[in-house]
Amino acid sequence: MIRHILTFPDPVLKKKATPITVITDEIRQLANDMAETMYDAPGVGLAAPQIGVSQRLIVIDVAAKDDAPQLITVINPVIIHGEGELYEEEGCLSVPHFSANVKRHAKVVVKGLSLDGHERVWHADDLLAIAFQHEIDHLDGILFVDRLSPLKRELFLKKAKKWGAP
Repeated sequence: MIRHILTFPDPVLKKKATPITVITDEIRQLANDMAETMYDAPGVGLAAPQIGVSQRLIVIDVAAKDDAPQLITVINPVIIHGEGELYEEEGCLSVPHFSANVKRHAKVVVKGLSLDGHERVWHADDLLAIAFQHEIDHLDGILFVDRLSPLKRELFLKKAKKWGAP
């Protein structure tokens, strides 16, 4: 089922999400709904808080549009190592009509649970590393615009007011 994506300045987007302690059929359905919503949007990642569910669950697929899907679903993801630096343009389904360059790690190692409850480790670089960092930020109540310089953030807030944000 495609879910409604919350947009800035919805307060749910600023809350730290709670860990998932039991993987239930409801959690598996939530993950399916999130993937369907992400693909429909279209986006390369989605965190549960973006659809109003304050739990630590993300979905990511950075495969090219013409390639087969390569869906990654992670419960309670944690970045256990980051190195290098990238400064790439990011956008966000919860911050429509705005993108900006954000400094991120070029490579990350992420630990979390798969939907079957097994601990997994992902080694990611480039776009996948950016996507992991971006989505895990959502779980901590951080939007990519929170990582901008004060000047860029002010520019964003001025634009947001034009869209009707307070």
